[in-house]
Amino acid sequence: MSRESKHDAWSAGESYERYMGRWSLAIAREFVAWLDQPPGLDWLDIGCGTGALSATILERAAPRSLVGVDPSDGFVEQARHTIGSERARFTTGQAGSLPCDDGSIDVVTSALAYNFFPDRPAALKEMRRVVRPRGVVSFYVWDYPGGGMGFVDAFWKAAVAIDAKAEALVESRRFPFCTSDALLREVSDAGLSDAEVRAIETTTRFTDFNDFWSPFTLGAGPAPGYYLSLDRDGQERMRERLEAELGGGKAIEFPARAWAMRARAD
Repeated sequence: MSRESKHDAWSAGESYERYMGRWSLAIAREFVAWLDQPPGLDWLDIGCGTGALSATILERAAPRSLVGVDPSDGFVEQARHTIGSERARFTTGQAGSLPCDDGSIDVVTSALAYNFFPDRPAALKEMRRVVRPRGVVSFYVWDYPGGGMGFVDAFWKAAVAIDAKAEALVESRRFPFCTSDALLREVSDAGLSDAEVRAIETTTRFTDFNDFWSPFTLGAGPAPGYYLSLDRDGQERMRERLEAELGGGKAIEFPARAWAMRARAD
């Protein structure tokens, strides 16, 4: 489950919350409603991060138990700190080697992490191993190829304009499989059945430019990690370019779209 780009700095839980966690939470609510699972089930949240999806499951799905797994000690600690439910347990681990027994989970899920798994077929195999017969395997990812994360796209367009080498780091290039058709193929190839995919959309709203910009300076995530890799002049050029394009004192909005996937294990 390693986020492999050298600019992926996934250690500071609070910084990630400001950068991406709040938008993941907006998607998580509709995602859990779409899964529509009965109460009293055992859930597994892979790549749980700071706990946006886990918190939503606990609040809205009434699980018997929930295990959250993430490779980042910082994220796991943040999830433990913010989610105090006795039904939940958070631990450090990898998608390719899940800390769960065979056939012990009713619903395996993941939020905004599947595209970072270094070996997605191996991760899907692990999901099948731990899920019970006819159990649910599910996840959601941003629609990067379709421009589904507008504020991140705006950042990378400015980055490429001042640094052509940044083109290789843009998520739409790194994650071309984050489309409905490609995700359906991967899940079907893994031997899962009844696969369905749907778009979940929201709007990312920022009160002003500083609200938009400050999360990029905190280092938690690919784009913020890239920003911190720049020298002071490069950082200032990035800020100036984006502020000129977006405006300094007005509210800023971007569309956001995720692909949600669910399937069943035979």
